[in-house]
Amino acid sequence: MRSVALLDGALIAAAPAGYCLAPGAGRRSGDGAVVLMGRCSAASTAEPAVLTLSVGPAGSAGAMTAGGAGLAAYFTSAEGRAALSREGRAGDVVVLEAVGSGEAFLLHVRDRAVGDYWRAVTGIRGRLVTVSASRPDGEALAEGKGRALVEAAVAALRRANAG
Repeated sequence: MRSVALLDGALIAAAPAGYCLAPGAGRRSGDGAVVLMGRCSAASTAEPAVLTLSVGPAGSAGAMTAGGAGLAAYFTSAEGRAALSREGRAGDVVVLEAVGSGEAFLLHVRDRAVGDYWRAVTGIRGRLVTVSASRPDGEALAEGKGRALVEAAVAALRRANAG
């Protein structure tokens, strides 16, 4: 499955080329949702990766008004690194790169608990949306692949939610 309506149609989750939404591998929590994506088949030429789409509550996209410099300052602070950490510990996280890309803010992160991953943060239909990409084995994605993958995922989400 390449796309599905979330939160009673408030947002369409869409996977980038070569990836599919994992059936039953998502959850709704109040006014937010989390969906997992992976390669559509083991024979796929797509980079082996797990993508995690998180959708915040209505109105949460206001966090993007801080702009690139404000978001970079937040995510490199102890509070921001704790928010990025799988275990909630700022000391476990190093932000390797923080950069704007179109309407998204991208982070390359190293978390002691899960390894290297890329995350895109953007606003879609008034909701804060994040997409994270990591290898299923915890190794770093190949050079340039992680960033390209989260950018492709954001582009797929924007196309699915245009209008």
